[in-house]
Amino acid sequence: MNIYLLVVLSIIVVEYSISVVVDFLNIKAIKTTLPAEFSGIYNPKLYEISQKYLKENTYFEIVKESIFFVFTIIFIIFGGFNLVDKFARSFGYNEIITGLIFFISLGIIAQVMVFPFEIYQTFIIEQKYGFNKTTFKIFILDHIKIWILLISIGSIILSIIIWFFINIKSAWLYCLIVVTIFELFLLFIAPVVFLPLFNKFIPIEDGPLKNEIENFLNAQNFSIKGIFKIDASRRSTKTNAFFVGFGRFKKIALYDTLIKKHTIEELVSILAHEIGHYKKKHFLNGIIISILTNGFMFFLLSFVINNKKLFRAFGMQNISVYASLVFFAFLYRPINFFISIVCNFISRRNEYEADKFAVKEYKKPAAFVAALKKLAMDNFSNLTPHPLKVFFDYTHPPILKRIKHIQDYSKKFFVAENIV
Repeated sequence: MNIYLLVVLSIIVVEYSISVVVDFLNIKAIKTTLPAEFSGIYNPKLYEISQKYLKENTYFEIVKESIFFVFTIIFIIFGGFNLVDKFARSFGYNEIITGLIFFISLGIIAQVMVFPFEIYQTFIIEQKYGFNKTTFKIFILDHIKIWILLISIGSIILSIIIWFFINIKSAWLYCLIVVTIFELFLLFIAPVVFLPLFNKFIPIEDGPLKNEIENFLNAQNFSIKGIFKIDASRRSTKTNAFFVGFGRFKKIALYDTLIKKHTIEELVSILAHEIGHYKKKHFLNGIIISILTNGFMFFLLSFVINNKKLFRAFGMQNISVYASLVFFAFLYRPINFFISIVCNFISRRNEYEADKFAVKEYKKPAAFVAALKKLAMDNFSNLTPHPLKVFFDYTHPPILKRIKHIQDYSKKFFVAENIV
């Protein structure tokens, strides 16, 4: 057997096995008894429903992963990539255009596979548990918009990468520079051009909420372009808040569902946490990490471009730069797996830092804890995830650990500041 084929299949099998085992352990970690921290706040019957939601979602993900696992193995072994490549080459275009046809064709196959699962997830599971508010029309229009954006933006990036690896030595470095510039550009343009395609950004009306937010922003000398409410309730009852943009172009976005369910102090506590990420330079650090990992990825890619043995592993009749990108992605998966573990660990640490910032600067820990509890309840968050699930997949610490961390820090901080 081709050594590359053996390696690729082993990677797929190991990755799938780890994912399924962790998911089953997470299901076993489900507790039917409501944690004491939520006693009197979380209705026990509602908590029981949330556990059923967690189970059903997890089993659904396992089924989906299993089907994709089997399909991927069959697609590789029986020369699926070669059939797609022959189709792409049949139009007789140059390697860049042929590569785009190749990628779009693979994307269509993947979308055909995943689309029924997305429909079931949205209109069966989410509907069953009262989350879904989207119509089938909005659902389809969202997917069309996403595909248009992916094809238009992705085609530009892919064309540049393919051209570099065909024509330039040390192409990996030029690819890194272009991708970095493009990612930074998207940080500025996305809030203005892309996000309004999906949601309406409505300026928060004058009143107590806007005043409280602006007072806190002024106290932090934190400049933004505006405070907006978005019509998330058109699609879901779930709640959230986030910043978009970069530098002076930052915007605060609050789900209308969030505003409806939280007090002013709770909302400002949530925003104080998000501001903490900026103040602690977490976003800047994230950009630096992205540049470093992208550079490492492109550097490794340069060693497997047009590797004949790798192409034989996938049953390919022709060698090309564009197919090299796809096949390298399989080899890179274990590296990306370990990188994601490290990045998730850093992200969880950053969340603790941002929590401390919110407590220290806004000085309303009770409101912050209440906000986190409501977020957990409203979104049916898993209150007792298995440690391995947290280790592999969680970008945020489990909610109970965050609450304890906030409460412990609050006691120390307020005593040190002679506030209590």
